[in-house]
Amino acid sequence: MIASTPPMGWNSWNTFGPNIDENLILETADALVETGLRDAGYRYLVVDDVWMAPERKNGLLVPDPERFSMGIGPLVQEVHDRGLLFGIYSSAGTHTCEDLPASYGFEQVDADTFAEWEVDFLKYDFCHTAAGADPVALYRRMGQALRATGRDILYSICEWGANQPWEWASSVGAHMWRTTEDIVDSWESVSRLGFELQTDLHPYAGPGHWNDPDMLVVGMHGKGHVGRTGLTDAEYRSHFALWCLLASPLMIGCDVRSMDDATRHLLLDESLIAINQDPLGRQGYRASSHGHTHGETWAKALADGSWAVGIFNRTERPGEFLTVGWELFGLKVDTAATVHNLSTGRIDHGVVASFGTRVDSHDVHVLRITPERT
Repeated sequence: MIASTPPMGWNSWNTFGPNIDENLILETADALVETGLRDAGYRYLVVDDVWMAPERKNGLLVPDPERFSMGIGPLVQEVHDRGLLFGIYSSAGTHTCEDLPASYGFEQVDADTFAEWEVDFLKYDFCHTAAGADPVALYRRMGQALRATGRDILYSICEWGANQPWEWASSVGAHMWRTTEDIVDSWESVSRLGFELQTDLHPYAGPGHWNDPDMLVVGMHGKGHVGRTGLTDAEYRSHFALWCLLASPLMIGCDVRSMDDATRHLLLDESLIAINQDPLGRQGYRASSHGHTHGETWAKALADGSWAVGIFNRTERPGEFLTVGWELFGLKVDTAATVHNLSTGRIDHGVVASFGTRVDSHDVHVLRITPERT
């Protein structure tokens, strides 16, 4: 199965936007290996918009000869040789978002080209489609074209959640679909896309089909193409923890060639990645919001019978004491459980009914709560 767990990797857009070339891609591929990100699961290296030349050649998409002089096929092989998978970009309209040739009317031709290049992932946008165009029909055309190639290509669609793709995207062959507008590197954006727009979407996600609240901005610190105010380290922790609880695809957006230690440590957090990649494939849901007056609790069922629970302090108050009750995620209140606070390392046994912890402003504590056998 393609995407049996949420896809993990890196995408060029958030930091570099249109400023990409083959040297950047090869340096990024090396960095994914050297930093341990590849071995942690980040295997897809996705080249976003502006890889293609301004015009087709003999009806085919071709790479910009100055940016990608070696060609896409050889570049894919270089990426594969590093133990990574290669992703590419197009759009369901006549042109990409940056006004370069896209795939409308050329779906099978382009799918065949991608397969010939041994591409593993297609991000498919919705720019420059006709007014009133049916997204279901357009995305089905490319989904059918990809299947017809006979190659396993992960199909990621991006129409920004405008037409409730969670209700139909899987039926047109997509493995992940954007549920939101584009993310930017600000707490306001992360909060809206993560906390607000993912509510009630958990029934639509599972192995092979995932809701996508957009790429990570962890480690951008206000720099790059979507850089804005940046986030604090605490806010980046909340961002990454929430995406893991949401079983979201984890697509890094920062420059992995120059990560600081805090960014590297967070992106390599084995306990949080394990929650995201849990084989049960459940997306977390908002268990309690307390009217945003205190904190917000998100819960995710795990394959071993335990629960991953994120306790978020969305307020400006530092050191808020926040409590999660067993009833919020279906445990009987008299159940004794082991609570492993993954954020502090503390482990408590025999905890009954509820657990409380003090969480700093805009920060999170992630708990792994395991019922104890009696």
